[in-house]
Amino acid sequence: MLLAATGLGLAVAPAAAFEIFGIKLFENQSDADAVIADPQPYKVNLSVTETGVPENAVRNASALVADQNEPASGAAGLLAKARGDYKRIIAALYNEGYYGGTVSIRVGGAEAANLAPDTKLPKPVDVAILVTPGPLFRFNSVNIVNQAPPTTDPFDHVDMPSSRGFGSGEIAKSSVVLKAEQLALEAWRQQGYAKAAVVTRDVVADHASSSVDVTITVNPGMKAAFGEVTVSGTERMDPEFVRRQTGLTVGEEYDPDELALAQKRLDRLEVFQAARLEAAQSIGADGLLPYNLFMQESAGRRFGVGATYSTIDGLGVEGFHLWRNLFGQAERLRLDARVASIAWPLDTEEFDYMFGGTFTKPGFLTPDTDLVAAISAERTIYPTYMETSANGRLGLTHFFSDQITFEGGATLERSQFEDDVFGTRDFTTAGIYAGATLDFRDDKVDPTSGWYLKANLEPFYEFNYENPAAQITVEGRTYFGFGEEDPFVLAGRFKAGALVGPDLSEIPPDKLFFAGGGGSVRGYAFKSIGVDDGLGNVTGGRYLLEGSLEARAKVTSDIGVVGFLDGGYVAADTFPELDDLRLGAGVGVRYYTGLGPLRLDVAVPLNKRSGDPDYAIYVGIGQSF
Repeated sequence: MLLAATGLGLAVAPAAAFEIFGIKLFENQSDADAVIADPQPYKVNLSVTETGVPENAVRNASALVADQNEPASGAAGLLAKARGDYKRIIAALYNEGYYGGTVSIRVGGAEAANLAPDTKLPKPVDVAILVTPGPLFRFNSVNIVNQAPPTTDPFDHVDMPSSRGFGSGEIAKSSVVLKAEQLALEAWRQQGYAKAAVVTRDVVADHASSSVDVTITVNPGMKAAFGEVTVSGTERMDPEFVRRQTGLTVGEEYDPDELALAQKRLDRLEVFQAARLEAAQSIGADGLLPYNLFMQESAGRRFGVGATYSTIDGLGVEGFHLWRNLFGQAERLRLDARVASIAWPLDTEEFDYMFGGTFTKPGFLTPDTDLVAAISAERTIYPTYMETSANGRLGLTHFFSDQITFEGGATLERSQFEDDVFGTRDFTTAGIYAGATLDFRDDKVDPTSGWYLKANLEPFYEFNYENPAAQITVEGRTYFGFGEEDPFVLAGRFKAGALVGPDLSEIPPDKLFFAGGGGSVRGYAFKSIGVDDGLGNVTGGRYLLEGSLEARAKVTSDIGVVGFLDGGYVAADTFPELDDLRLGAGVGVRYYTGLGPLRLDVAVPLNKRSGDPDYAIYVGIGQSF
């Protein structure tokens, strides 16, 4: 059996509650919920003369319907909720194009609007909601005065309101009118008119013809350029660095996309509890629009601990300590340590050890580029070899966009490996690396659509055996959701790798390919799938090919189930026969939280070899891929 737990960030919590993964457990609900002094229970009967869209709109809008299982706060609270429902239901009907509807809400047989707040009501009291939607209205004439001119810049393109249902003959939904206004304003703002505003909105419903005439008048104002950014709220942060990190240049034409990018740059620093850019009230006579940046800094440090356990690998404990904003420009230093393979009887010679540190300097050369330096040392006993190593890495990470990231740099490693095939070998390698990540998933923790692709190239030179070599890996993932709000998801993953270089005996095993484990072929031990030398010994290979398929289904809003199939090849010089493909299959359960799904997977190897486990259990947060 294999059990794995993700690292836990510790948080101070009340004595009555414990917080794990940001989820409060054993919380005393009586402390969290307000006590209702005079509970007024009620029963709702909803009647809508037209089924389908109108009925669903009314049902979803009504607070009386939504809260009917909980008593109101006295008669006054119930009547306040009923009076609010008049507006909510009418607004919901307008949103679906019904402008001639009537709403009656009767509490104890009397119209709620006519009852005094101190009315005595039976407990429970009957509440009847009677709604007649009336005819469906359609747009007759629609007009936007001062609509923005067309643009040839694809980055400034904004959809025409007509493409969103704002046209003659379309259903006259109030939300379409509001969306048309937003698009009209956005079209001007994308062309530099930061203070564009709607000055009038004329919506006239003709009940005789069940039609609506709409005229929206826009005032674009004057064209603007970015002005000075004034920073306030800094304590340890360098305000000039913060200003520079926004990437906003004085005199550059106003662009809402640049403003959104500036906010993302600030969020990426991970040093603010809050950071908000606010435009000045008006554009200056010089055409410049100044901005105020209000911020609140986060604590300068945090730490976390975690643990893993398996009957195969024993107990592992790990922890990290993170310092933020070391020198006033959002620099981060994170130290990580791990001790693993702790089993009974205790034998320290069988323990795995790791210690490392990573320093990150944001805003290096450009606001979208980080300098990253890392060092680490480890001694780890894998199923196929033992590694004792120290390594360092220095590189740059560039955030081209929200979806595209590039990285590159240099590495240096000194290592010793022991295995049953080649004995004890020492290696010293130096190399460079380059990689690109394209992430177009709708969610990084629980994706239901989109795709992900990552590619890495690492040429290196090994000094002890005087050999050049290069490793390349490519991994892709894709997701297809089905049904309303995607309760069913079909997910696929593939990974391929190749290494060009000398004989396997002269290549460091950590540069070779292995498969197996929770992020690879579930059901097999970590790095246990490799190349069999014919004598029962396993080494790494030059080539890797992995794939996974998962079918995910939500049973309730909180619980989901998963079925999966994983497969993996590792080859020495040529791809092996089909019999060498290792397959693992299993099922899993997901508990969905605000931070992502908690994961429990049970897997079995379908064509196990001698020494492979009978099954494996994996626990973590987030989907497996």
